[in-house]
Amino acid sequence: MNDALMKNYEATFMEKVAVIHAPFEQAPYTVAMVDVPKHLSDEEKCEVAFRKTNTIEKAWWENEGVTKMFGGDACRSTSTGDMVLIGTKKYKCAFVGWELV
Repeated sequence: MNDALMKNYEATFMEKVAVIHAPFEQAPYTVAMVDVPKHLSDEEKCEVAFRKTNTIEKAWWENEGVTKMFGGDACRSTSTGDMVLIGTKKYKCAFVGWELV
């Protein structure tokens, strides 16, 4: 019963966004799918995805609401130049804030 309630909650109040790393001289690639609250603005969703894909106390891919999409044992944290895809809109992490691509 609890699993069904959680799935209903997630479908109603949460959405998944893609976190895309764009390393220098390499093609961009998706490193994670992150659950974010639907009611937030796009910029707030980007901020949630950014926080959840940065290592602070433990490896970021172990954070709740994060689905690892990269191969291997480790991946760097999200940083300037990386992107978040929300629906069909892609935002690039700028030095300050987010820019629509």
